Amino acid sequence: MVDTQSHEKLIAVIKGALVAALYAAVTLGLAPLSFGAIQFRLSEVFNNLVVFNKRYIWALTIGCAIANLWSPMGIVDVIFGSLGTLVMTGLSYLLSKHVKSVPLKLLITVIICTVMTWSVALELYYVSKLPFWPTYFTVAIGEFGSMLIGAILMWILSKRIDLTR
Repeated sequence: MVDTQSHEKLIAVIKGALVAALYAAVTLGLAPLSFGAIQFRLSEVFNNLVVFNKRYIWALTIGCAIANLWSPMGIVDVIFGSLGTLVMTGLSYLLSKHVKSVPLKLLITVIICTVMTWSVALELYYVSKLPFWPTYFTVAIGEFGSMLIGAILMWILSKRIDLTR
């Protein structure tokens, strides 16, 4: 007989690993769009998953760290980019966990992740010597687009699939 609790933990780890792998694969598959001052990191759509289950905070952070191993900014992006993902997804989870409305939860996440792109702009400012405010603006626009697409997709999916499990 299979231990149900162990089985559920294993399934949770597998789901987290799949999200981490998807994040890294989408980022690297679209690498020319995923890095730099003008970026549209489509893998950010997965950040919306944190409103359904906190396990995705770590999954997305690990996926970001893996993807950022190939970043033009090197180890700086692995460390600080991943830390930014940890903070933005953690904040999104904390600020949306008591909200009942799924669209409102997703809106909170879209706003937090978009605003938090200051961390990416700061990295680009220090490492690549790019101007902070224009870089923040362009990165935030790309983030907003990715997050909005993700929010719509996750809202539709959540009506058909229980993403909380």
